[in-house]
Amino acid sequence: MTTDAATTTRAVLEELLRRIGEGDAERIAEMYAERSDWKLDWPEAEHGRTATPWIRHRSTRADAAAHYRDLAAHHVPGQAATEIERILVDGGDAVVLGEIRRTARSTGRPYRARFALHLTVEDGLVVRHHVYEDSLAVAQAFETREPREGH
Repeated sequence: MTTDAATTTRAVLEELLRRIGEGDAERIAEMYAERSDWKLDWPEAEHGRTATPWIRHRSTRADAAAHYRDLAAHHVPGQAATEIERILVDGGDAVVLGEIRRTARSTGRPYRARFALHLTVEDGLVVRHHVYEDSLAVAQAFETREPREGH
């Protein structure tokens, strides 16, 4: 890919992050292709658990909107922040490194989770969305039992 591809990728990524910050699921989903490769690096048995239904693989623009709606519904509004530490762009691929801070609505527990997000942009739309995050921190925040000491 050319430098133009990297410039386009960075612009799409920056717009996507801006929209995620605004929280409008439908507007966020507009940034995704009709079909996309969406994966979350969580144990497969944990996908779609009642406490964390947004954690599952997706494949369509409608799925992307549902993800952001589910994510918002299960967290306390106004108690979220994301720190972007680095954005790396290589042609149509981008990696975002950072940390999220949220509060689980069902338990009231705040959590922090480091993440890496790998996106691929084609024709101005996101076609790959792979997330690698601290799934243990998220799972513990939503656990209905108190976390065990040392875990």
